[in-house]
Amino acid sequence: MNICPVEMTMTFLGDKWKVLIIRDLLNGTKRFCELNRSIGKISQKVLSTNLKIMEENGLLTRKVFPEVPPRVEYTLTEMGYSLAPVVRALKDWGAKASLPARVRSSDEFSAYLSLSPIED
Repeated sequence: MNICPVEMTMTFLGDKWKVLIIRDLLNGTKRFCELNRSIGKISQKVLSTNLKIMEENGLLTRKVFPEVPPRVEYTLTEMGYSLAPVVRALKDWGAKASLPARVRSSDEFSAYLSLSPIED
Protein backbone atom coordinates (compact mmCIF):
# COMPACT_ATOMS: atom_id res chain seq x y z
CA MET A 1 0.00 0.00 0.00
CA ASN A 2 1.49 3.34 -1.08
CA ILE A 3 1.00 6.32 1.18
CA CYS A 4 0.53 9.70 -0.46
CA PRO A 5 3.55 11.94 0.25
CA VAL A 6 1.25 14.78 1.32
CA GLU A 7 -0.49 12.44 3.75
CA MET A 8 2.88 11.32 5.12
CA THR A 9 3.96 14.93 5.67
CA MET A 10 0.69 15.74 7.42
CA THR A 11 1.21 12.73 9.70
CA PHE A 12 4.24 14.55 11.10
CA LEU A 13 2.85 18.08 10.98
CA GLY A 14 -0.70 17.25 11.98
CA ASP A 15 -1.90 20.68 13.01
CA LYS A 16 -1.03 24.35 13.15
CA TRP A 17 0.73 24.08 16.51
CA LYS A 18 3.39 21.69 15.23
CA VAL A 19 4.05 23.91 12.23
CA LEU A 20 4.43 26.95 14.50
CA ILE A 21 6.75 25.03 16.84
CA ILE A 22 8.92 24.02 13.88
CA ARG A 23 8.86 27.60 12.58
CA ASP A 24 10.19 28.89 15.89
CA LEU A 25 12.78 26.14 16.36
CA LEU A 26 14.19 26.73 12.87
CA ASN A 27 15.88 29.76 14.45
CA GLY A 28 17.62 27.58 17.03
CA THR A 29 17.17 25.95 20.42
CA LYS A 30 14.43 27.37 22.64
CA ARG A 31 13.22 26.83 26.17
CA PHE A 32 9.61 25.86 26.87
CA CYS A 33 8.70 29.36 28.10
CA GLU A 34 10.24 30.96 24.98
CA LEU A 35 8.17 28.71 22.73
CA ASN A 36 5.05 29.41 24.75
CA ARG A 37 5.57 33.19 24.37
CA SER A 38 6.53 33.14 20.70
CA ILE A 39 3.64 30.92 19.62
CA GLY A 40 1.07 32.95 21.48
CA LYS A 41 -2.42 31.55 21.96
CA ILE A 42 -1.43 28.03 23.00
CA SER A 43 -1.97 26.55 26.44
CA GLN A 44 0.95 25.02 28.28
CA LYS A 45 -0.78 21.62 28.18
CA VAL A 46 -1.26 21.72 24.39
CA LEU A 47 2.32 22.91 23.86
CA SER A 48 3.67 20.19 26.16
CA THR A 49 1.62 17.49 24.42
CA ASN A 50 2.74 18.60 20.96
CA LEU A 51 6.40 18.76 22.00
CA LYS A 52 6.17 15.23 23.41
CA ILE A 53 4.61 13.88 20.20
CA MET A 54 7.20 15.67 18.07
CA GLU A 55 9.99 14.20 20.19
CA GLU A 56 8.48 10.70 19.81
CA ASN A 57 8.28 11.25 16.03
CA GLY A 58 11.95 12.25 15.88
CA LEU A 59 11.37 15.89 14.90
CA LEU A 60 13.05 17.41 17.96
CA THR A 61 15.14 16.60 20.97
CA ARG A 62 14.45 17.58 24.55
CA LYS A 63 17.27 18.32 26.95
CA VAL A 64 16.56 18.61 30.67
CA PHE A 65 19.09 20.42 32.84
CA PRO A 66 19.35 19.37 36.51
CA GLU A 67 18.70 22.85 37.89
CA VAL A 68 16.20 24.52 40.15
CA PRO A 69 13.96 25.72 38.67
CA PRO A 70 14.12 23.04 35.98
CA ARG A 71 15.33 24.14 32.56
CA VAL A 72 14.25 22.27 29.44
CA GLU A 73 15.46 23.09 25.92
CA TYR A 74 14.09 21.92 22.59
CA THR A 75 16.09 21.60 19.38
CA LEU A 76 15.07 20.35 15.95
CA THR A 77 16.66 17.14 14.74
CA GLU A 78 17.91 16.70 11.19
CA MET A 79 14.46 15.36 10.34
CA GLY A 80 12.85 18.45 11.91
CA TYR A 81 15.14 20.78 9.96
CA SER A 82 14.23 18.91 6.77
CA LEU A 83 10.75 20.45 7.09
CA ALA A 84 12.17 23.98 6.65
CA PRO A 85 11.19 24.14 2.94
CA VAL A 86 7.63 23.13 3.85
CA VAL A 87 7.38 25.89 6.47
CA ARG A 88 8.93 28.39 4.03
CA ALA A 89 6.39 27.38 1.37
CA LEU A 90 3.55 27.92 3.85
CA LYS A 91 5.01 31.33 4.76
CA ASP A 92 5.34 32.33 1.09
CA TRP A 93 1.81 31.18 0.33
CA GLY A 94 0.47 33.04 3.35
CA ALA A 95 2.20 36.22 2.25
CA LYS A 96 0.71 35.92 -1.24
CA ALA A 97 -2.72 35.00 0.12
CA SER A 98 -2.96 38.38 1.82
CA LEU A 99 -4.85 39.24 -1.30
CA PRO A 100 -5.63 42.68 -2.58
CA ALA A 101 -9.35 43.46 -2.69
CA ARG A 102 -9.39 43.14 -6.50
CA VAL A 103 -8.78 39.36 -6.38
CA ARG A 104 -12.22 37.89 -5.82
CA SER A 105 -12.73 34.75 -7.94
CA SER A 106 -10.84 31.45 -7.79
CA ASP A 107 -9.54 32.10 -11.33
CA GLU A 108 -8.16 35.48 -10.27
CA PHE A 109 -6.74 33.86 -7.13
CA SER A 110 -4.94 31.16 -9.16
CA ALA A 111 -3.60 33.75 -11.57
CA TYR A 112 -2.49 35.93 -8.66
CA LEU A 113 -0.57 33.06 -7.08
CA SER A 114 0.61 31.68 -10.45
CA LEU A 115 -0.29 28.18 -9.30
CA SER A 116 0.13 25.04 -11.33
CA PRO A 117 -1.54 21.77 -10.36
CA ILE A 118 0.36 19.27 -8.21
CA GLU A 119 1.46 16.31 -10.27
CA ASP A 120 1.73 12.78 -8.93
